[in-house]
Amino acid sequence: MSLAEKLQAMEALWDDLSRNPDTLESPAWHEEVLRERQQRIASGEAVFLDWEHAKTDIRRRTS
Repeated sequence: MSLAEKLQAMEALWDDLSRNPDTLESPAWHEEVLRERQQRIASGEAVFLDWEHAKTDIRRRTS
């Protein structure tokens, strides 16, 4: 499958899944991750980055 075909397939899947968002259940571990992140925010441990800074940081760590 070419990259274009893969992207087209992903888009078709997403379009189908997003038609009925109420039927999609998040995995149980999502709630725990969100709770941990809220605690980090409340304690001041988490820092927020603007999108440009975040993209630069991601690129730096993955190249």
